[in-house]
Amino acid sequence: MPADFVKIFDTTLRDGEQSPGYSMDINEKLTMAHQLARLGVDVIEAGFPIASPGDFESVRRIASEVEGPSICGLARAQTADIERCWEAVKPSRKPRIHVFIATSDIHLKYKLRKDREQVLKDAVQAIRLAKSFTEDVEFSAEDATRSDPTYLAEILSAVVEAGAMTLNIPDTVGYTIPSEYSKLIRYLKEHVQGADHVVLSAHCHNDLGLAVANSLAGIESGIRQVECTINGIGERAGNASLEEIVMALKVRQEKLGLTTRIQTEQLYPSSRLLAHITGIGVQPNKAIVGANAFAHESGIHQDGLLKSELTYSIMTPDQVGVTAHQYVLGKHSGRHAFREKLKALNYQLTDAQFEEVFKKMKELADKKKRVFDEDIEMIVMDLLGHGPERYILEDLKIQSGTRLTPKAVVTLKINGKKVRTESKGDGPVDAAFSAIKKLTKFKGNLQKFSINAITGGTDAQGEVTVALEYDGRTVRGVGSHTDIVVASVKAFLAALNRTESTTDRVHPQKGV
Repeated sequence: MPADFVKIFDTTLRDGEQSPGYSMDINEKLTMAHQLARLGVDVIEAGFPIASPGDFESVRRIASEVEGPSICGLARAQTADIERCWEAVKPSRKPRIHVFIATSDIHLKYKLRKDREQVLKDAVQAIRLAKSFTEDVEFSAEDATRSDPTYLAEILSAVVEAGAMTLNIPDTVGYTIPSEYSKLIRYLKEHVQGADHVVLSAHCHNDLGLAVANSLAGIESGIRQVECTINGIGERAGNASLEEIVMALKVRQEKLGLTTRIQTEQLYPSSRLLAHITGIGVQPNKAIVGANAFAHESGIHQDGLLKSELTYSIMTPDQVGVTAHQYVLGKHSGRHAFREKLKALNYQLTDAQFEEVFKKMKELADKKKRVFDEDIEMIVMDLLGHGPERYILEDLKIQSGTRLTPKAVVTLKINGKKVRTESKGDGPVDAAFSAIKKLTKFKGNLQKFSINAITGGTDAQGEVTVALEYDGRTVRGVGSHTDIVVASVKAFLAALNRTESTTDRVHPQKGV
């Protein structure tokens, strides 16, 4: 690997998905994995195959169907984990097994209940077993930043000799600060036997808000793979943000002298797709992909930008896939113009997907004077973000008014069969939800209901997010429409469809 190149290891579908509320079903993970391949990540950590049958199957599907990146699965330093991981990743042209074991005295005493000698022995045996399946084996020393550096160097030297090609140095609990992390990486480069022949990797958590800073400090000290997630999602306060790492390397290339393979214009579409799939949005002031990242309200800033973008902007919106200018689309727009618009928004669709999105755009244009970029994004997300659906809305009729008891008449298609009922409620949305519960026999609870306007104006599409509690799990659904009641129903059904497809995950250990 060239000395000036940094690998991007995306763990959105593994560490990111372990975060509460971010669970994805198989079809959603596959959709996201294809987008990560378009983004140009070097490695996709697709899951933790031993965790559940659903996790195993999603990793296997991604390994079978997604081309380009290496497809990686996580495994503890145990025989059953490694064998299960190999079965999941082996369909990939570039399979990787990622083995981890804790190395800090805290974890050895309270979690593993093993001494240093036994952990070292377990690590070496695990790497040798993984190496018997594939050349591409990564080792992670969990809680490395709270480990004794001497012992850490010893165990890393041993796994390099056993065949590990990548050494990951995780800041598992987000404890370190940049100067400490940089010092640790330099120490390991000097004291790990064979360090010059392997790739050193960073996996930093954001508990102190330093995940990106620590990762960059590691890069400056010799790290050449960064483990990160879209939108910085992950357990607790999250992981290092992929988009922030990548754009820091790009914008400050003259300082750092490093490059990645990332197609940066795919950053914003990737962020939007993940937010739509999970139903959890991005904070407006989020760097790179937030709604305000390229917004300027100050008159001084606006004046400066009009004179030169260099005054108040260190990157241009198009570099990350944000359209800088609005182009009007409507009911008279043709396929060619719409293809160009999708191209400008960095969406790559099959012919069948294009026709479906074009049809939806025309339907929306009949209801709105202007169709904005955000409207198109939502149509595409509705198409890409969902797999097969058990519950489909066929028709909705609402009766409501200041002197009327709200009533909803709902017609659904359930497993291909049309069913219809009506129900009353405190408001039109409550009445519609009540009718859906009757038809689907849903016994869970509504935990969250939120509305967001996708664009401005009275004819704007509304985006509704609901969260349903079901058998101890929480699932989210997102729906959009110019009629907020219809958007609400679509969101409720999207969540219901996820209760049918998601599988409980068992995490014997959380991982790095």
